[in-house]
Amino acid sequence: MVSKDILDTYEMTIGIECHVQLATKTKLFSRANNDARSAEPNTNLVPIDYGLPGMLPVLNWEAVRLAVRAGKALGSEVALESHFDRKHYFYPDLPKGYQTTQMYRPIIGSGKISVPVEGGETIDVRIHHAHMEEDAGKLTHYDTYSLVDLNRAGTPLIEIVSEPDIHSAAAARAYATELHLLMTYAEVTRGDLYHGNMRFDVNISVAKKGAPLGTRAEIKNLNSFRSVERAAEYEFTRQVELLEQGDSIVQETRGWDDEKQLTISQRSKEDAQDYRYMPDPDIPPIVLTNDEVESIQADMPALPQAYRASWKDLKIDSSVVNTLLSVRRHAELVHAVQLRAGDEAAVRIANLFASGLGSNTAGEQVAAMHEEVSAEELIVLAEMVQKSEVSSNGAKEIFKALYLGEHDPRAIATAKSLLQNSDTDAIAAVVDEVLADPASAKVVADIRSGNDKAIGYLVGQVMKKSGGQANPSLAQQLLRERL
Repeated sequence: MVSKDILDTYEMTIGIECHVQLATKTKLFSRANNDARSAEPNTNLVPIDYGLPGMLPVLNWEAVRLAVRAGKALGSEVALESHFDRKHYFYPDLPKGYQTTQMYRPIIGSGKISVPVEGGETIDVRIHHAHMEEDAGKLTHYDTYSLVDLNRAGTPLIEIVSEPDIHSAAAARAYATELHLLMTYAEVTRGDLYHGNMRFDVNISVAKKGAPLGTRAEIKNLNSFRSVERAAEYEFTRQVELLEQGDSIVQETRGWDDEKQLTISQRSKEDAQDYRYMPDPDIPPIVLTNDEVESIQADMPALPQAYRASWKDLKIDSSVVNTLLSVRRHAELVHAVQLRAGDEAAVRIANLFASGLGSNTAGEQVAAMHEEVSAEELIVLAEMVQKSEVSSNGAKEIFKALYLGEHDPRAIATAKSLLQNSDTDAIAAVVDEVLADPASAKVVADIRSGNDKAIGYLVGQVMKKSGGQANPSLAQQLLRERL
């Protein structure tokens, strides 16, 4: 294992290719169902997907429409004319013997996205291009045999190719995360990482700082942000160790073993000429007009950077912003609260989203979220907190109840006895009763001698005697006045 001092003399350079499964109902060139998540193996197929002789593909226009939307999200130019090509290679899960893709004239040109990284900074990652293509099937490997499932064969994809602008494993994770946000907010993909709706290929090379780029290795088919980061970290160290031993880096494709947390050599990396690309004679060019592109992109939803800009002056922690953005519906609700009730209410609701749903993962939050929760209900809840009608803990309980399908924050607070009593005269009576209790005498003496923290005991006693209904801030204020 090389030391950190040695690692610090090297720089990693990363470019990422991301395969994004487009959210169409049918496949790229056939009428077969495109959503195979719950289908039995080899059931979502028609003869075109098998590549049988005489079968002619018909382009799915919806896939083109989604690709045009993706171009907008990537800040890229959309080509008014693009072409399909055949990429020849053999795999058991690719019956035709070639993949239909776009090598020479892709639909999406160069672009750039701004990626937030740790510390509040951003890096710009250039997009080289993005092209449309069909997916291959899926192989499941066992000890002595493999099984082929062709349900995924023909699935419409765009492959987004970045420039090598990434120089740390954390930045690679941040880029993958931002790309996922952009594609899901633009409604290009369902974004289900578990089912492979987005997969990342990480190309990484290392070299001494200031030296020319080294030989790259590609780590294929990573389907989580954590895997992107950890695979990059491992591969950086592996390559540095080889170079320090005087060995050369082999250009190859490697896989990631998540259980062992290491990369494994799979095959040598082919160059473009090895695939024998040729124009596909069966598929006409995609020809668009400027008006068509503008029409397709006109109804784009707000993208993550728009929400970040809107929340910039709210002074909420970046972790809260990331939590909100991880579920688009949550971001939309906080933005709606901000527009209708102001920044203070938005901050309260943003913090409830960050802490009020417990320790759920983002996926579980989505599953638990009740779609009928409205901005109006959240505004009422924010006003109740602002007026000290409920405590912060009470607000969390009401918030959870809303997301379990209940309605009307005030009715929930009443039913759960969460409303705080802010009647000054009533609370003053309880305060006087607590101070008159002989058990409080020592605490009062401690406070008067400078132990200010001891007042918490007296506030607790007021809460206890009021059945938990007293406004604790008002109780503390009245106690301090009397002391």
